[in-house]
Amino acid sequence: MSTFPWINTDRLVDLLKHPGDFRLVDCRFDLANPGWGRESYLQAHIPGAVYADLNQDLSSPITKDTGRHPLPLPTEFIAMLANWGIEPGRPVVAYDATGGSFADRFWWLLKAAGHENVQLLDGGFPKWQAEDHPLHSGLELVTPTSFHYPPEFNSKMILTTEQIQQIIQEPDYLLIDARAAERFQGLVEPLDSVAGHIPGAVNRIQTANLLSDGTFKPVETLRQEFTELIGSRPLDHVVVYCGSGVTSCHHLAALQAIGLSGARLYVGSWSEWIRDPSHPIASGK
Repeated sequence: MSTFPWINTDRLVDLLKHPGDFRLVDCRFDLANPGWGRESYLQAHIPGAVYADLNQDLSSPITKDTGRHPLPLPTEFIAMLANWGIEPGRPVVAYDATGGSFADRFWWLLKAAGHENVQLLDGGFPKWQAEDHPLHSGLELVTPTSFHYPPEFNSKMILTTEQIQQIIQEPDYLLIDARAAERFQGLVEPLDSVAGHIPGAVNRIQTANLLSDGTFKPVETLRQEFTELIGSRPLDHVVVYCGSGVTSCHHLAALQAIGLSGARLYVGSWSEWIRDPSHPIASGK
């Protein structure tokens, strides 16, 4: 199994012939209805998949200083991986129902924990279901592993609010905001208390990486679009963010697909940036 960031449904059908050789994680979620993903998983999921809840499994509790989805505690996340039988060398496939917009968080977390062999299912659950592939219901039993990754995330992949404060003063850095254009421009804000964006950021919604059917654009198309956006900047000077550090991971997967690694995630994202009223806010295009 390749470490290219996504695989197609045909390849997953082949993998399911040997279910013990890999792990499958269902990451379906709805910000407006947090219980929907788990309920949908219990009703029907790809055989062998465990369920990862964005709020409960892929984030830690919100505090007065954090955004809406702080990173999970490394010790708890690592223990969860062990319970799911995820260990070095064992491939992992993650999927959701929204083109990878939530599964990308799990994809990124695994990489930050040191597990490279993880991929997104291209087209996700909707494509799998539309193609009439097998489905299971209820909970899945998996065999835990005794292996535990080191209880820490790779700090080189992460930027803090304090670092963002410095970056917005540097013209050779690029902040890519993955939210919808109307939120970036400050026209509406359905989730956070303040509208707008971080000064100097550019807008590319994460769904710009997808075709109309919810699958990823061809690699050459993504390469052209991101090359035009990034220019000659070094990749460690490229930072992605969104509302809470979830959907912006989609851009990191797309960048890996075109052979560009080193861009970083502002985990706190917009919802953490606005916690401090002294932080500057921009609006408009």
